[in-house]
Amino acid sequence: MASQPTSPGPTRSAGSDIVLERLNRLHPKIIDLGLDRVADLLERVGNPQDRLPPVVHVAGTNGKGSVIAYLRAMLEASSYRVHVYTSPHLVRFHERIRLAGELIDEERLVALLELCERANDRRNITFFEITTVAAFLAFAETPGDILLLETGLGGRLDATNMIARPLATILTPISMDHMQYLGDTLAKIAFEKAGIMKAGTPAIVGPQPREALAVFEERAAKLDVPLLVAGRDYRCTPENGGMRFRDANRELHLPRPALLGDFQIDNAGMAIAALPALGDFDVRDAAIERGLREVSWPGRMQRIESGRFAAGLPAGWEVWLDGGHNESAGAAIASIVRDWQREDREAGREPKPLHLIFGMLNTKQPVAFLRHLAPLAASLHAVAIGGGHQNLTVAEMLAAARAAGVPNPQAADNIGAALTQIRAQEKHPARILFCGSLYFAGEVLAGNG
Repeated sequence: MASQPTSPGPTRSAGSDIVLERLNRLHPKIIDLGLDRVADLLERVGNPQDRLPPVVHVAGTNGKGSVIAYLRAMLEASSYRVHVYTSPHLVRFHERIRLAGELIDEERLVALLELCERANDRRNITFFEITTVAAFLAFAETPGDILLLETGLGGRLDATNMIARPLATILTPISMDHMQYLGDTLAKIAFEKAGIMKAGTPAIVGPQPREALAVFEERAAKLDVPLLVAGRDYRCTPENGGMRFRDANRELHLPRPALLGDFQIDNAGMAIAALPALGDFDVRDAAIERGLREVSWPGRMQRIESGRFAAGLPAGWEVWLDGGHNESAGAAIASIVRDWQREDREAGREPKPLHLIFGMLNTKQPVAFLRHLAPLAASLHAVAIGGGHQNLTVAEMLAAARAAGVPNPQAADNIGAALTQIRAQEKHPARILFCGSLYFAGEVLAGNG
């Protein structure tokens, strides 16, 4: 199985940390959806959103980052200069802003953040809004061929939704998440995500629940948006250890993606389906294949093979990390675990026990996430997320684990203590999975060294 590289290391400069902390105090709420504040600040800094290279705008609940990772890998394999905006970061804020293939450097990041801070002049603005403006400035000022732009939350009122005419939009699968901000039904959530659609701009739609697809189709009809819908206008399916992509004009026989999980075939399919919508961008079959083989996306079923958390374990043990945090993510992770167990049995081995080290925010639904993993887990060790995030307490996580049917849920003071407890209890080679939050994934990578 492919091992994914770690994210950028834990070294952090005090300069950007200090500015980011100031920006974090400009609004009493972490999330306050709306476009007025970001529009005002964009005007104050010269409307960089009007000077960006062609934009592919991506919204959805699951798979946004993976789809962007595939597109980036395929476009870079075609020698294009690719800007990328994603969130949240795992270890360093710089991970959110990639300029023509390289993470933004510290000096430039500080300069842009301070410029936005001065222009904002202490007005209320959320952290995501002001840092998105800084990112737009970076993208506008750096030569690049294309910008892959991920929404932060929702779409209609998301700070990234200031692009008048993107080259294409992509709507990844919708599921129940962020209900306190986006609504308590799939239709309401889909309505918010559909807000990135623009009149006449092609939209690629990944596999969707029927309720969400109906919302996208209604929105597309109103705006005269050409839709490419998974399962109708294109298909991407497993085939003889690889995968097959088909649309109205082509059929490709391709290797499986380097990212783990059958759901990654769907994510790769969305990226491939989007390529014809990019107009003059020339991405040939060889570049698609190379992109599939070389793609990386830290924090998503990433194997940790070095560093202090892996180094202290006996031979034959495995350490994995995934930042998925909603019910769909729990189901996807469970599917990968079942594949591991099947492979162990087919090789004549007893399946390795799975031990979960779990941390989650209090804005999520831990029972829904854990119920998919409960039948596969030997234990769960709950660790509170640090860094001032809105995390579930250890007691709340243990209660959720019991409600989900996880055997042997236990408290741990920290990641190191959880690993020590698992080693003391498990006498056979095992798999350890850190899971529950991208913020927790970032803590793991930062602490691993």
